[in-house]
Amino acid sequence: MGSRSFVCNRRQLLKQAVGAAGLGAAMAAASVKESRGQEPKSPPGFKYAICNETFQNWPCERALGYAAECGYQGIEIAPFTIANFGTDIPAKRRAEIRRQAERAKLEVVGLHWLLAKTAGLYLTSPDAEVRRRTVAYLGELARFCADLGGKIMVFGSPKQRSLLPGVRRQQAMSYAAEVFSAAMPAMEKADVILAIEPLGPDETDFINTAAEGVQLMKMVNSPHCRLHLDCKAMSSEPTPIPDLIRRYRSDFVHFHANDPNRQGPGFGKLDFVPIFRALREVSYRGWVSVEVFDLRAGPERLARESIAYMRRCAAKS
Repeated sequence: MGSRSFVCNRRQLLKQAVGAAGLGAAMAAASVKESRGQEPKSPPGFKYAICNETFQNWPCERALGYAAECGYQGIEIAPFTIANFGTDIPAKRRAEIRRQAERAKLEVVGLHWLLAKTAGLYLTSPDAEVRRRTVAYLGELARFCADLGGKIMVFGSPKQRSLLPGVRRQQAMSYAAEVFSAAMPAMEKADVILAIEPLGPDETDFINTAAEGVQLMKMVNSPHCRLHLDCKAMSSEPTPIPDLIRRYRSDFVHFHANDPNRQGPGFGKLDFVPIFRALREVSYRGWVSVEVFDLRAGPERLARESIAYMRRCAAKS
């Protein structure tokens, strides 16, 4: 790049030029890094994680190491990638996963896909015994989450919450509130937050909007029950994603980054610059976690290019 004085002078010129445009010194520094062919670092306040099922059948240690190599700071765990029931994961295996994450210098964010691959569990079942078992299982997952060092449990699980025959929407809301409310003591004891995830109508017919998620959250009425926002899901709402972020700024505690095409951020048409701008405006300090459903691009490319794209967008926000 030439002499040190030349680099300093160039940085000063860039800083002055960008400052004149009203974008500030931080953007000038990011411009210098990009001019050197480096990815800009994450602006303060954004922490990036990735869901472990992105890595498909990779051994856990390899997946954690590659995630850290890409620049992620956290990992989010789907219990079914380890065992169909979280209760079948012994203490020794839990401790091993936590140690592997610590060696990779990754934080275990928490769990998602909570009921996937299970049987006999259902959030909105009219059968009181099924609901009781679901409450007990969520309590077990809270302990599993805490054993890994996690703090968030994202409740999506569309196949275990959609409306069953003869169950009306308001009945389903009552059943769901009953289950979540009964699970709150276990969440509190484990110091874990259960985050309700609205999903699009192509996934489920129950809790399709952020407003419905907040309605259920308020019915539970616990600081350990909050809202989760997912870009793919929000894209099905008529309200733009940045406006939803602003509207529910005091309600959501976790955030999934993905494209409506079910791939990673930057793999489709969704522009994340306004999204990161909104996250910055509401002073969001939680995780931005990549969750991908279409894995055809391959784990390496999905992990690497998703975080690179998000960093570029965050630097522009």
